[in-house]
Amino acid sequence: MKWQQAITQYQNYLRIERGLSQNSISNYVLDISKLQKWLTENDVTENPLTITEETIKQFIYSISKTMNPRSQSRIISGLRSFFLFLLFEEYRKTNPMELIESPKIGRKLPDTLNLEDINTLISNIDLSHPQGERNRAIIETLYGCGLRVSELIDLKISDLYFEEGYIKVTGKGNKQRFVPIGTITTKYIKQYKNFVRVHQKPKPEAKDTLFLNRRGNKLTRAMIFTIIKQLAVTAGIKKNISPHTFRHSFATHLLENGANLRAIQQMLGHESITTTEIYTHIDKKHLTEIINKFHPRRDK
Repeated sequence: MKWQQAITQYQNYLRIERGLSQNSISNYVLDISKLQKWLTENDVTENPLTITEETIKQFIYSISKTMNPRSQSRIISGLRSFFLFLLFEEYRKTNPMELIESPKIGRKLPDTLNLEDINTLISNIDLSHPQGERNRAIIETLYGCGLRVSELIDLKISDLYFEEGYIKVTGKGNKQRFVPIGTITTKYIKQYKNFVRVHQKPKPEAKDTLFLNRRGNKLTRAMIFTIIKQLAVTAGIKKNISPHTFRHSFATHLLENGANLRAIQQMLGHESITTTEIYTHIDKKHLTEIINKFHPRRDK
């Protein structure tokens, strides 16, 4: 079996059996492609069915010279999934990844914006610009509903249930959930939809898409990143922020203000509560404030 044949079958498995998004599938395939490229560069002729544990160890040793432990761990995890697929499909009788361990890494927590940062960002949006109202609605939706960037760009007008106070979000693996939406976020989405978007002519495939670019098409992930990066520069925010920063801030602020972790898990669309715990850390200052405020012997 050649590499491309195995990769194609693996892609079909990830899409059909596991219901992963195209972005997730591309990331898994990228891990395999790195191994394949290394084999080619080093004149190693082993294929997916014959490659040995020793060869993979040599590959991992090679990438360890230029990659940090987190990146190495990501590739090892991707390869482990690929060879488990070959094992389950009975293409292989042994798993070359069975005894290979990932490097130990700590939990990496993304930057969090405080409320002042968010207000500063929003106040620096140029509303005289043709895309100003749209960009404000985008930021308000990312922070107000805790959406992933892919969920934001796929949000449809028919997903808006303002009277009920919810929006319908399509997350990873096409799983849908209802997320509460506050009055401020509702207000700015309505302003964009009723006074700006209404004057655009959407492309047929984007007729129901909420957020449009100047050509009437759905926005790309890259465009959302660009909007946020440029806005951070204008606002003088020095933190390294991305669309996910707003999602993390959404969860962190809810938790700091007393929201139930399970409720946050549902709103974020996490299958595991462990994932929610990673994204919703509370800083030490906040923990100290809780002790000082609530512990019965705080004044003793």
